[in-house]
Amino acid sequence: MTDEHEAVRDLLAAWAFGALDPAEEMTVRPHLAECGSCAAEAARLRETVRLLDGPSPGAPAGRNNGALSLALRTRPAVPRVAAHAAPYAVAVAGLKALLPELADRWATPVVHDWDVHATLAHLLAADEHLAARLGVPARVPPSRIAEGTGWEDAWDRRSADVIAHEQGRTPEATVADWSAQAAELLATPEAGDAELAARAVTLMGLRLPVADHFLVRGFEAWIHTDDIGRALGLAVPAPPREHLDQLVRLAVRILGLALGPSAPPVLFSVTGGTEWVLGSGDEPVQAELVLDPVDFCLLVGGRHAPETVPRGETGDAAAVRNVLERAASLAWL
Repeated sequence: MTDEHEAVRDLLAAWAFGALDPAEEMTVRPHLAECGSCAAEAARLRETVRLLDGPSPGAPAGRNNGALSLALRTRPAVPRVAAHAAPYAVAVAGLKALLPELADRWATPVVHDWDVHATLAHLLAADEHLAARLGVPARVPPSRIAEGTGWEDAWDRRSADVIAHEQGRTPEATVADWSAQAAELLATPEAGDAELAARAVTLMGLRLPVADHFLVRGFEAWIHTDDIGRALGLAVPAPPREHLDQLVRLAVRILGLALGPSAPPVLFSVTGGTEWVLGSGDEPVQAELVLDPVDFCLLVGGRHAPETVPRGETGDAAAVRNVLERAASLAWL
């Protein structure tokens, strides 16, 4: 039953958009009739789809959500991968669904000093770190980076080089290479096998299991899809709750390491989720902090400021501020 439960949860996002094949439907529907937690998540996802179908009569105009909903429902099927790669697979499918909305809007400013085309080129560069480690060849000629350059400077240079290279090509060519690289990454043995993905590798300054690096890729793909959606005036759904939980748990682990064992202890939780003590485990908790899981991810992704992120807090304000500032400092997206 556990294996069936996990398999169904991985299919719920596609089910909500009507993107399952008949065999998958036969797996999902009986399970939803018996499993309350999956049924509740399925209902939440279906409600998201309903909201994406477009504004109700009398609602403000100007957000082409109906077209995005149609694109999401007609997107290519999400590849079947292990749970650790599912957030990346769904995020890739979501970005592909958004692309038909671009038309002649590739020069729309998005984030930093990038337009839509440059944002796609940045994702092409970001994915190639894990892709190269798993044997997928790079699409862009290598950068000339001096030996001994720190990973942050090397990454900034690589991202800039790939963006410059791709801006000499058409947006369609950039999309084709990004899409092909993502497909090859999701076709690697490590994407489908949790044991193979358990080995640790160091990428972009983080030594993590390959499985966690897949989660990082899913996190970044979703964040930049949301960036593009906001720039175009389109509402992009948050990841399914099970994927969001995976991203939150990874971000909390990384945040705990960044804070270290001597930071003032703060009891941290996300709405409706788990609690963690961040910082010292040898002292009484000095404060409590609660964030919405999406807001927490946007904070870690550099899309919320520590001072303004919506939150609930009690206790030592300085201890809370330390956690929020350290979370924001993790962003490299």
